[in-house]
Amino acid sequence: MDHQFIMFSTVHLSVLIVIAFLVITLYWQRRNLQENVARLKMLERFFALSLLAMDIGYHIWLISTGRWGLDDALPLELCSISLFVSIILLLTGNRHLIDFVIFAGIGGALQALATPVLDMDFPHFRFFHFFYTHAGIILTGLYFVWVRGYEPTFKGVLKTMLIINAILPIILTVNWLFDGNYMFLRMKPQNGSLLDFLGPYPWYILSLEAVAFILFTVIWLSLRKKERKIVR
Repeated sequence: MDHQFIMFSTVHLSVLIVIAFLVITLYWQRRNLQENVARLKMLERFFALSLLAMDIGYHIWLISTGRWGLDDALPLELCSISLFVSIILLLTGNRHLIDFVIFAGIGGALQALATPVLDMDFPHFRFFHFFYTHAGIILTGLYFVWVRGYEPTFKGVLKTMLIINAILPIILTVNWLFDGNYMFLRMKPQNGSLLDFLGPYPWYILSLEAVAFILFTVIWLSLRKKERKIVR
């Protein structure tokens, strides 16, 4: 029998520590990775395929257990979209995709990791799928900044905000057609999330826009290349 996932439990906090360790290790090893350019492409493809395999496995599990449905299994959540973009980015290296992964991907994945909408605990496959894919999005964005040398810009923040708002009508239409709640545009998660602090429906959607903009800006300020001060 599967155990219910408990937010901020020992298991939850432990996996967050592991992910933090991976992020720190990526930063520490960035120069060593840059020196092994020939291996980077192979590593990028392997990581992309592992993310894809994990997500395909998740949908196979949904279908085999009768959980797959148009109302909640389509890849229309922000993190699902970010995962797909991350996989394409790793396979192609298309620099036009990097901003979305850095801002929407990292921002959305951080929120998801902090307050997971998850009903299966360790060691269920869904538990590993959730944390592996969300950590994968974050690591992909940071990898292209720290190792590949991409410099985030404020223009990238604005571009990402425009893209998200451009796809919202599509998400709203799908929610209406299939009685879904993709991107939580119809209601908040029942097990609690950061949305609980953003007001009632539908005002929390407007609040979420402001929070997203602030979060993306913080990510940009944190990852942008700092100008070196000239010592006179």
